[in-house]
Formats: sequence, structure tokens, C-alpha cells
Amino acid sequence: MSHPTYTRAQALPALLDKRILVLDGAMGTMIQRFKLTEEQYRGAGYAGPGGQAQRFKDFPKDIKGNNELLSLTRPDVITDIHERYLAAGADMIETNTFGATRIAQADYDMADLAVEMNLASAKLARAACDKFSTPDKPRFVLGALGPTPKTASISPDVNDPGARNVTFEELRASYYEQVDALVQGGADVLLVETVFDTLNAKAALFAIDEFFEASGERLPIIISGTVTDASGRILSGQTVTAFWHSVRHAQPLAIGLNCALGAALMRPYIQELNKAAPDTFISCYPNAGLPNPMSDTGFDETPEVTSRLVGEFARDGLVNIVGGCCGTTPDHIGAIHDTVAPLAGRKLQKNVFYKDAA
Repeated sequence: MSHPTYTRAQALPALLDKRILVLDGAMGTMIQRFKLTEEQYRGAGYAGPGGQAQRFKDFPKDIKGNNELLSLTRPDVITDIHERYLAAGADMIETNTFGATRIAQADYDMADLAVEMNLASAKLARAACDKFSTPDKPRFVLGALGPTPKTASISPDVNDPGARNVTFEELRASYYEQVDALVQGGADVLLVETVFDTLNAKAALFAIDEFFEASGERLPIIISGTVTDASGRILSGQTVTAFWHSVRHAQPLAIGLNCALGAALMRPYIQELNKAAPDTFISCYPNAGLPNPMSDTGFDETPEVTSRLVGEFARDGLVNIVGGCCGTTPDHIGAIHDTVAPLAGRKLQKNVFYKDAA
């Protein structure tokens, strides 16, 4: 019998053929609104289910800012954020695991907690989705795999172009244990997101495929790259089209872009993806415009502005999955949901012959 995770995931392609699905918004932006102290990151004052108020009380290193740890020390905060996005109309929510790899957690001396963080985060998202799911509107957990703070393609030393601070094998092993824990916790989809180094993404995809081979079943994959500036390239140097050709062997459910840019600046690259990947669903979750430290969210755009821009993508038949990245809130996601609800998603072209990327 199939695991429930795999069974739920089978519904996604048919849903995407019918309508645009809405992803949630920023996790970090919402966590910042709680204004948690160092002691609260450690769990001080929380006595609810799953609380670990004493566990990190005397941890020798500052851990404020380690948002993934909150899935262990403040599960109430993470659950509240998930439920706010679901109440706003999100069909999909991401696990609180963007930095929950062994490699990223090493910065806090918490590498050995990575598996526990991923398992707990997936369970929190799963419980929230189960609470809000209905027969007419099922909700899905996206297990988030972030890029890690170390890159396999770019030297950390300007004086030594050949230097690297991480190996492909270290990335693969770190991603494999993350994938295993996310699926155990109930993720329906695996999301390799905010890709700025394609080699890091390939390590994640290799680990995912290894896990699928070991488990005997497959989950949908969504891959989302990040165009860092007006060059139209990701940080490791590829154009959007070249990036797609580098990862399309993974046969993702959707390919898309997120972060770094607001919707207005992201549009030409979403259009480029439409041409490059005519038979694959397209996702798009931009920032709320440009950074603005005077704004409540730290970014320029109001929900009305972001939803209007994303709505234009939908009206022009460019997207199948939409949501928000940095600076977006449940208000942004609610406005996006209301804007795209009556609109049809991008139609796929079947049996397309691909030319190799230049």
C-alpha cells in the first residue's frame, strides 16, 4: 500500500490542469513580527505541547535568528504562521526548513539537530494542512530544501578561484538526510528553492533521486531558481534557459523563480521560462518589491500591488503556482488568492521536442 504522502501527491497534476494553486508567503518576515528574544529562541516561557524550555537554556552560542530551531523550541509560532497562510487561501505551505541542513546548521553548532528539525517542521506543516484541508480544497506540504550558505561552484576566496568550502558529496549527504526526514514528517512535494548555484541544486536532486530509489516511490519535485540581478542569470552564471536545461532531467512537476526580485522585475525571466519549458508547470513567488527598511514588512509592495502584478502573470497565461517570498504576509497571499481564483492556469504543450541549451 502506498504511503499517504505519495497518495496525496498524485492529485497535484490534475489540480494544476484545472486551476492556479497558491503557495504561502515569507516565513522569516512573519517570524520577525513576533520580536522573539534570544531567550525565547531557546524556548524560555513556552510551556505548550512539544516545548523544550530547558533543553537549550545553557547552549554556549547565540542562536537568535536560527529560525529553523523554532520548530523545536516554539512550535506554536510556526504553527500560527502556517495557519495564517492557510486561512488566507494558500493551497500549499512550505516547511520551516530553508536552513535546516547539516551544512547550514553548522553555523550555529547545531548540525546534529538537522534531522530532528526537518522531522518536526514537516509534522507541524502536515498538522496545519490536515486541519484546513477539505474535499474541495486539499492542502499540500512542500518540504523546503534551501541552497545552504556554502556553494560548490564559487570560490569563497577571491585570490584562489579554485578554492571551495564544500564538496558535492557533503551537499548530497546533507540533502539526503533532510529529504528522508521531510518525507517521514509528511511532506507531499519536495521544493528545491532559491537556487543560486546549480551544482548545489544538482546535489539536492541527486539526493532526492537516491531517496526515491531507496523508498520505491516518487514525490513531485518543484525547482525554483533565483535571478540575482538585471543580468538575467543566477549567481553561478547561468541564464534561466540554461538553468532549466541543467535540471530538467529531474522531471519536476514545476520549474520557477523566487526571491531576489519583485514581480515587475521578474516578469521577463518568467516569460523566458515559459518558452524554455513549454511542457512543465511554472511557479513564481517573488519578493514584495524592493527592500524598504521603513516598511512594516521591510519591503515596498502592499498586498494590492503584489497581487495586481502576480495577477497580470496569471491573466497572460504565464503561471500555474503563485505565492510570495521575502516581505510577503498572509495579507499578500490572501490578495493573490482572490486575484487568481477566477483565472485559468498556463496550459502545457505536450510532446514538445527540446533543443539542447546553447
